[in-house]
Amino acid sequence: LKIGPILAGAGIVGLAFGFGGQYLIKDIITGLFLILENQYRIGDVVNINGTGGLVQDISLRKTTLRDLDGTVHHIPHGTITLVSNLSKDFARVNLDIGVSYNTNIEHLIDIINKTGNEVAQDPVFKDSIITPPQFLRINEFADSAIIVKILGETRPLKQWEIAGEYRKRLKVAFDKEGIEIPFPQRVIHTVKE
Repeated sequence: LKIGPILAGAGIVGLAFGFGGQYLIKDIITGLFLILENQYRIGDVVNINGTGGLVQDISLRKTTLRDLDGTVHHIPHGTITLVSNLSKDFARVNLDIGVSYNTNIEHLIDIINKTGNEVAQDPVFKDSIITPPQFLRINEFADSAIIVKILGETRPLKQWEIAGEYRKRLKVAFDKEGIEIPFPQRVIHTVKE
């Protein structure tokens, strides 16, 4: 009986178990810290290493996310380098909206703030809003628009619903008040010979 090949095979199997065990231990230790530090919970919306979704399950070894398309992602804890929790404590409506350069800014501010207050007073949405969406600043002078920043605070996971309703009402208010949302335009000059 030749024992050399058996020992070599056992060494390779032992080495494979050693590497596998190392990753398993790393996953478990990282998982313990994630759970103990309460970085996220089941039901939170998170972005882990660039993959976002609703946390469906957390075990000691992995986190399971379901993204907006319904795809389920299993992320081993040992591979996690960055976690962004989109639903912890509060969330924000954070919008950049472009308006025409000929817009009266003071009138624009009044419309933006009035619309935010209307959404915040609506019985359907008022319990979801902490601070109504309001004009914050002129953010940029772009090629074809003045970009304004609008900011408000909502309860966790309500930012998308409130932002959608606010955009809808803001579009209606802009149309009513004659505030133009510009689109990129090009002027082409032709030369006649």
